[in-house]
Amino acid sequence: MIKVKLGKKIVSANSLPYIIAEIGVNHECSMKKAKQLILNAKKGGADAAKFQTYKAHLITSKHAPGYWDLTEEKTKNQFELFTKFDHFEKENYYELANYCKQVGIEFISTPFDHNAVDMLDRIVKFYKVSSSDITNFPLLHKIASKKKPILISTGASSIKEIDDAIDYLKKHRSKDIVIMHCILNYPTMDKDANLNMITNLKEKYPKHIIGYSDHTLPCKEMKNLTTAYLLGARVIEKHFTLNKKLKGNDHYHSMNINDLYNFVNRLKNLKFRIGIKQKKYLNSELKSRRLARRSLVLIKSVSKNSIIKKSNLICKRPGTGIQPLKINRVIGKRVNKNLKDDHILKWSDLHSK
Repeated sequence: MIKVKLGKKIVSANSLPYIIAEIGVNHECSMKKAKQLILNAKKGGADAAKFQTYKAHLITSKHAPGYWDLTEEKTKNQFELFTKFDHFEKENYYELANYCKQVGIEFISTPFDHNAVDMLDRIVKFYKVSSSDITNFPLLHKIASKKKPILISTGASSIKEIDDAIDYLKKHRSKDIVIMHCILNYPTMDKDANLNMITNLKEKYPKHIIGYSDHTLPCKEMKNLTTAYLLGARVIEKHFTLNKKLKGNDHYHSMNINDLYNFVNRLKNLKFRIGIKQKKYLNSELKSRRLARRSLVLIKSVSKNSIIKKSNLICKRPGTGIQPLKINRVIGKRVNKNLKDDHILKWSDLHSK
């Protein structure tokens, strides 16, 4: 039987779902709120409380447009939004990890850069990869080097991109990989939930545990999460907040303690909501696919005919330039013009030979 150990829990096809309360940055850089969210997640029945670890200048260029619902989150620029919530430092995450131990819930956090991977290594039993980084092979390589179980979300991805990411992780000795169905849209409409993609992933990847990361608006019965479990999702993740009425960020599509409690206690009592079976990215994800992905970006200015070195490059949003997975084709090329720092590299910037 296929199984994976996440923290202290063994997850298999026959187990109840491993439930992740995705706090993300809904703590808004308040330790008091973060700890209350952890406590609520434990009381509601979650197995893990998950955060996000990033620094704005490492995740996105300064002019990357937003890809979320601007009627709910007014900030139009990714750099501006991420800067609001990137103030937690190493000591904050370590304090939260210790608090999780006291409460009796697993601490995890999604790293968005190499420094975050290293910093989290001492306090996480497994890693989560964001949908937006499924083509960010340098980051996947860093995470794989830690030789821990990996959960990887597949929002806005094609089967080939999932294949490439899984093959790459396995090539670098990652053994326990959980593949998470996800729709990369904030919020995801019920008509786009396409929970039958979980079935497709089970058929395509029979040697892996399949999970579900949800961005739909929560209802009292938590029907989408329950349907995902009934279709075979054995790891289920959803954003978590103290108050769904709070404005901005991820509050509006998050569950609260009551939603979580209802889900845990009503797993077998809800109707199916099933969409198309084949896993693919949707038209509604095209904007996210371009803007939430990363490109190769220049760390500093380079002059015409300079040779591109690995040290010249960083992977940043948006994904409108050369994908990070093509980094080896870029290194050693000469630029055909003067380029400024934070420039999103295009093939047209390079000499063909």
